[in-house]
Amino acid sequence: MLTNLQTRDVETLIHPYTNLDTVRQTGTLVLEKGKGVWVWDTDGNGYIEGMAGLWCTALGYGNEELVEAAREQMAKLPFTHLFGAKSHDPAIELAEKLKDMAPVPMSKVFFGCSGSDANDTQIKLIWYYNNAIGRPKKKKIIARLKGYHGVTVASASLTGLPNNHLDFDLPIQNILHTSCPHHYRFGLPGETEEEFATRMANELEELILKEGPDTVAAFICEPVGGAGGVITPPKGYYEKVQVVLDKYDVLLISDEVICGFGRLGTPFGCSAMNMRPDTMSLAKALTSAYFPLSAVMIPEKINEAMVSESRKIGVFAHGYTYSGHPVGAAIGVKTLEIYEREKIFERAAARVPKFWKRLDALRDHPLVGEVRGKGLVAGVELVADKATKKAFDGKAGVGAKVNAFAQKEGVILRNMVDTIAVCPPLVISDDEIDDLFDRFTRALDAGEEMVRRDNLRG
Repeated sequence: MLTNLQTRDVETLIHPYTNLDTVRQTGTLVLEKGKGVWVWDTDGNGYIEGMAGLWCTALGYGNEELVEAAREQMAKLPFTHLFGAKSHDPAIELAEKLKDMAPVPMSKVFFGCSGSDANDTQIKLIWYYNNAIGRPKKKKIIARLKGYHGVTVASASLTGLPNNHLDFDLPIQNILHTSCPHHYRFGLPGETEEEFATRMANELEELILKEGPDTVAAFICEPVGGAGGVITPPKGYYEKVQVVLDKYDVLLISDEVICGFGRLGTPFGCSAMNMRPDTMSLAKALTSAYFPLSAVMIPEKINEAMVSESRKIGVFAHGYTYSGHPVGAAIGVKTLEIYEREKIFERAAARVPKFWKRLDALRDHPLVGEVRGKGLVAGVELVADKATKKAFDGKAGVGAKVNAFAQKEGVILRNMVDTIAVCPPLVISDDEIDDLFDRFTRALDAGEEMVRRDNLRG
């Protein structure tokens, strides 16, 4: 029977990425408070937040400095905007800090509210840029199958997942998709990872040539994939892709929404994966998710073209009411200050060996086909047959059930079909990593028992 809160919930809310039918029977997990890597529900049950919320609460819960930064800014100037040549100190300071941190030279920063609107903005700015420099045909954006870039009309079109397109009438025109660089699933028999990376780059080049290089404007990718299953491209992949992009004057957009701010062991994911981006999308850990805030960073050549086009038209007609919201910007400034002062990225990198020691131990589990990822983010893919990599029947919902077992064990993870993602706050301790994986292992054991009992391997 649903509690009063659960009943009120299902009668009022639309839940993203949820079966809107079954949730009416199962109810929701109603969380009430959090501290560190822990959250508690309204019944007082504690859970290790093994997904850092949605890949985002890098500093964990209950950080008093971030709460105070929000309070101070709320009291001083709770809202103003950046429209019509208005500004404020927190947005200016945050943009300066981001430019200083950028792994490649960046000229300007545009603020929004989410990773989705950041990638939506990327498309608009690149179209605007190519119009400004006299290339009106160079508008197509290539993303990857199984890539994830958001849920607005344009960013959901970039996202290479079928459920994000089905019955939404997506993707829109000028959005293309190239192969997913997941060697475990898509490598040919006997194909080495280097050979696979070469084939992926060749397929990208073939797509550009098929469409016409004069029509292809940009290639967008996550350094390591997130919601598509924590897809980790093989070594050498990005170097081979960069050669193709340079050859046809195609911009590289690094979607750093998940990988930015220490997740892969470096300030930005593109550095960890040897990428050389032209533009970058940031969000999530930019404020440790304490306030909705995103950022798009662009180089001077794009800025110059935008200034020129704005001069011609009379205005740069893009922006959101909450672009550069002062409270969000103030929290962002404090978040970056904490990252630097407390050496959060370095401390997170020091946790990586323990994290991967526990992950590597899962490779021998009878349910586990592959463990992949980098830094403090990983995907554990469940399979029916380890030798053949045979997947479970999708209708069996094995991943979802194992995820539910994990929640019963007191750890919140996330399944993408039959891949279980693990992405804890960067402030997690070694002891908490052990606790997380002890609970996850018990969930996998329960999953294996279920699979055997119900004969789900076929």
